[in-house]
Amino acid sequence: MSVPEHAESAPEATTSRVILSTSDIDRALSRIAHEILESNRGPEDLVLLGIARRGYPLAQRLAARLEKIDPGFHAATSTGQLDITMYRDDLRRNPARTPQPTLIPDAGIDGRTVVLVDDVLCSGRTIRAALDALVDLGRPTVVRLAVLVDRGHRELPIRADHVGKNLPTSSREKVRVLLRETDPESRDAGHEDCVVIDAPVASDADVARAPGRAASSPVPGRAGERA
Repeated sequence: MSVPEHAESAPEATTSRVILSTSDIDRALSRIAHEILESNRGPEDLVLLGIARRGYPLAQRLAARLEKIDPGFHAATSTGQLDITMYRDDLRRNPARTPQPTLIPDAGIDGRTVVLVDDVLCSGRTIRAALDALVDLGRPTVVRLAVLVDRGHRELPIRADHVGKNLPTSSREKVRVLLRETDPESRDAGHEDCVVIDAPVASDADVARAPGRAASSPVPGRAGERA
């Protein structure tokens, strides 16, 4: 029997696995903080701008680490949030995005080293929008990029200076960064913050083409989900 044209297709079954746990993320951020200080040769004129939404809490965590490593860096006056909603090139197709406030340190960004912070780097289009937004705010001397995860699939010539984890993925997989500040749902101990990959469940045809492929383990705290 034919399927009516207006019928919705069934959602694709997926399996999830944790790639980075809370402790993994903590170590990655500590390493990035040291790299930022080293590349800037100290804390002078350093500003961290987290890209809304998950880039901001990551920037705040990095700032706290920088202040602990070098008391010359003042987290409260050198950290901000950058909203890029109106600069996105997909705004016409996704008009329902809710803008977040842009918070710039009182000293501004002119003549300073700005480190953009985001959770996942993929196509590069988010960073392109962030650079456009910066042009309207001032003229920093240097702009660098720090991301927790770089998953590849670049569409623009953009590269991160500081990366927590390079994570090769297929285009069908989805990378989710879950943080306590933005994703408060309950998770297992040790996974209050985590990076998760959602991958389509292999079909019988896929299994036949790739025998012996290991199954993925479920995300802790999500009962009833199988690999």
